Amino acid sequence: MKKRVIIIFLSVTAILAVLFLTIKADIPVEDKKSFDVPGNASEYDIENISMNERSPLRGKKIVFLGSSVTFGAAAEGQSFVDLFEKADGVNVIKEARSGTTLADMDSVPGTGGEDSYIRRLKMLDTGLDPDCVVCQLSTNDAMMKIPLGEISDEFELASFDTRTVTGAMEYIIAYCQKQWNCPVVFYTGSYFESEAYSAMVDRLYELKEKWNIGVIDLYKDEAFNAIDEETYAFYMYDTIHPTKAGYIKWWMPKMEADLIRILEGKAR
Repeated sequence: MKKRVIIIFLSVTAILAVLFLTIKADIPVEDKKSFDVPGNASEYDIENISMNERSPLRGKKIVFLGSSVTFGAAAEGQSFVDLFEKADGVNVIKEARSGTTLADMDSVPGTGGEDSYIRRLKMLDTGLDPDCVVCQLSTNDAMMKIPLGEISDEFELASFDTRTVTGAMEYIIAYCQKQWNCPVVFYTGSYFESEAYSAMVDRLYELKEKWNIGVIDLYKDEAFNAIDEETYAFYMYDTIHPTKAGYIKWWMPKMEADLIRILEGKAR
């Protein structure tokens, strides 16, 4: 009897551990009321942000496609997207759903139906006519061990294997260029230990050369990531998700500067 109780206890503990790691991986619960950490203090709420009336981004229509980081899942739903809207006067279309992947694989939980980046992109109004599409290089694909895949020699939508990370990225780029003839920019997360994600960033640079896309690289920028542990703990809820302060004080200045340079044709 005692042995059975121990086994049951260990089983329940293992299940709870798995659930905790899953939630930490991409925080799929978007309606969680509060992440009560110093970086989410009320002084960092969006209403305290003033608008730059002279921002070069003012009035531009930009689609932001992604998952929990684009949503702001650890910052009570307030991400850099909302900062672009409030601080720069951008007309944002925030298409963000936690736990989703670039790759379009029905066999992977969270990627079937209307959840994958590709399927949600295709649901947007074809007459939207955005000035730019900014897409998150999803950490979920790395964590779910989605195959990286290979770069296609082709440029047509039907030629990409969207069950792979690379094929999905190529499809998204080709779709946006064909549908709206607008610049496509991918952004990465800040640095965290992941061979799979590092390989995705490397692949992103290869696709940059093929497709002439923009890249906002928070991952491999050593100067950007050179902050002390205390500051990092203030800016990040975990290794993936920024707090409100992390978006405002750390991520946004670089993302804003890079996006302006890309759209002005001064960088890719």
